[in-house]
Amino acid sequence: MSHHNFEIQKSKEEWEQQLTSEEYRVLREKGTEKAYVGIYETHWEKGTYLCKGCGHELFTSEAKFDAGCGWPSFYETMDKTHIEEIADNSFGMKRLEVVCAYCGGHLGHVFEDGPQPTGLRYCINSVSLGFKKKQ
Repeated sequence: MSHHNFEIQKSKEEWEQQLTSEEYRVLREKGTEKAYVGIYETHWEKGTYLCKGCGHELFTSEAKFDAGCGWPSFYETMDKTHIEEIADNSFGMKRLEVVCAYCGGHLGHVFEDGPQPTGLRYCINSVSLGFKKKQ
């Protein structure tokens, strides 16, 4: 599927056992959840958002903002090395796909219409994420 050598490598069967069918469809098959249905779309608790596939930390609640687009949106990642951006020209659109740098799980896309200071909007599927509440 990917030409990258991600640190975490699992077989299709292993991923299918670990993930729900919807998580598998999004994380491993680059699907997209329906807008406005994800559990983190209107979630404003303080904490850290993790990759649902491998648990690596990706975004903080501080960077989350209400983009009104139907998916959780963040203006920056917790650490640039925790995600990878891949050119995605599917569906006749030029987009930047965002994947977890550790397991290659599909998270969503990044757009250049976010707020300052970055001007970015990481538009992420809720099912691609886990959440760790701030203690």
